[in-house]
Amino acid sequence: MDISQLNKTLGNLDIYLLDQILKGRFEGRQRLLDAGCGEGRNLHWFIREGFDVYGLDASEDAIRMLHYIARSLRKDYDTHRFFTDTIEDAILTEGFFDAVICSAVLHFARDHAHFEAMMEKLCHTLRPGGLLFIRMCSDIGLQSRTLINAAGIAALPDGSTRYLLTRKKYEALLHKHQLQPLEPLKSVNVQDLRVMSTLVLEKKES
Repeated sequence: MDISQLNKTLGNLDIYLLDQILKGRFEGRQRLLDAGCGEGRNLHWFIREGFDVYGLDASEDAIRMLHYIARSLRKDYDTHRFFTDTIEDAILTEGFFDAVICSAVLHFARDHAHFEAMMEKLCHTLRPGGLLFIRMCSDIGLQSRTLINAAGIAALPDGSTRYLLTRKKYEALLHKHQLQPLEPLKSVNVQDLRVMSTLVLEKKES
């Protein structure tokens, strides 16, 4: 196996996102948004494979780099699909996307209201039957070592401060946004310093 060629094809694709690609979750879901895309580490494969990819990020420098990367992957790619904005403030058309990726972003919410505003926007722009892929910090599996304040923020053992998804919050999201899990919520405990949870959800048909 040519590892360098594999890396060139996949980029630094999140292994948990790769798992969903291999399971065929993106078949028939060609119009894709990466919310909080950074420099596009999760988008190389999608761009190469001809997906209709969009991305937004609060960092102008990251989006500028993504413009360059996208053109290096596909010379004719319309880089206007990548733009600088925050998730909660972005102007996104209702039901426009077949799939939305939001990886390692939502745990930077300032409080419950900020988290809800971002979730509202992600679900607003996702079509019924669309896929929502989320990775974020949670307290699921680390409850005994975290103290969450009234805003939903916790100081983690690794020294970082994050907004944490709780099981109660997870259940509330499913109900509020008419989402259903395509597979069970999965959490990875990183040496008792933090927990990252992966959510693979589908927006229910009307």
